[in-house]
Amino acid sequence: MEFVYVVKRSDLFDLRTPHGLEVLEPAAMEQFRARVRRRGFFVELRHAERDASLKQVIPYCVVMRRGRVFVMRRLAGGGESRLHGKRTVGVGGHVNPIDGSVSARTGEGAGEVVERDVVAEALRREIDEELHIDGPWDVRPVGLLNDDSTDVGSVHVGLVNVVTTSADVRVRETDVLSGRFVDRGALRELLATERDTFETWSALVLDRMDDVLAP
Repeated sequence: MEFVYVVKRSDLFDLRTPHGLEVLEPAAMEQFRARVRRRGFFVELRHAERDASLKQVIPYCVVMRRGRVFVMRRLAGGGESRLHGKRTVGVGGHVNPIDGSVSARTGEGAGEVVERDVVAEALRREIDEELHIDGPWDVRPVGLLNDDSTDVGSVHVGLVNVVTTSADVRVRETDVLSGRFVDRGALRELLATERDTFETWSALVLDRMDDVLAP
């Protein structure tokens, strides 16, 4: 039984419903992330999948190195056959209860417990589970991603981040994914000529490529 982190749609968007990628200034992005932290809670996944009044929160990371984007492709070894062959630029997944565990401070004030930022913890866990990054990496939050045009999209919301590194990057599960860095020109051409090979969220992010990937 899996539990996932959700926010009520009415608490997340107030009276508006954005579509696609909405790029936010840093202050607005932090306000949105704070709203997610304050108003989110865990429910059973099978319930969340059937209830479009809840939005499952997904940290979604685009990995870059020297201006190039890490593009992954789902292989036949993956469990979901309808995704085989699909390209994605997003590393991410559900926020689970393990990401919200409390931790204790050390040193001065030891014993005072503090809540973790569940989304930030989930982001780090997903990166570590899916990729080998052989060196330091930095995260820059850039916006939110919403697509209510499909059944899957209607129950999810993405918090989009750009992860930058100068290190080598490899996928961990090579029977499930392949991955390589692609320059932006080639990526634009792929998107123009083979858009249907990209997962929906990836295509929506790449539609705003210059905004998302700007330094």
